[in-house]
Amino acid sequence: MQRSADKVMLTFFWDYNGPILEHYMPRGSTVTSATYSNLLRENLKPAIRQKRRGLLTTGVCLLHDSVRPHTATATVSTIEELRFECIPHPPYSPDLTPSDFHVFGPLKDALSGTQFWDDYEVRSAVHEWQRTRPKEIFSRGIYTLVKRWLKCIELEGDYVEQ
Repeated sequence: MQRSADKVMLTFFWDYNGPILEHYMPRGSTVTSATYSNLLRENLKPAIRQKRRGLLTTGVCLLHDSVRPHTATATVSTIEELRFECIPHPPYSPDLTPSDFHVFGPLKDALSGTQFWDDYEVRSAVHEWQRTRPKEIFSRGIYTLVKRWLKCIELEGDYVEQ
């Protein structure tokens, strides 16, 4: 097996006002509880402080899926230490992941067919794409989430059709 040379791992934090943080993992590394906890402490918290003044005081809610690095004891402790709140995400519920519908899906469509020579080009293209998104894209993603949650409850956990 050969490692893929065309993938860059992006962790993207956003809210109804738009992007807060785009973070790229170094090549060859994986997301673990330790790396995710460090990301929250060393990157996300300062980004929130800089871009969303007062939000750290009023409260930060995280919605991330239920993969192990997000649910591990060390990560949960970090989230508590930072005084963030974590919205529960049912396992196997891709319907409730707004980043898939409002960020990564459209981003993938926008960059489809483009060849990049290096990671810097990828990062520049992603940054330019997210910078030029209208604010409404992000607020719509949050408001749509409420409808999707209600639909999921109504369907007793079955997948929500778009």
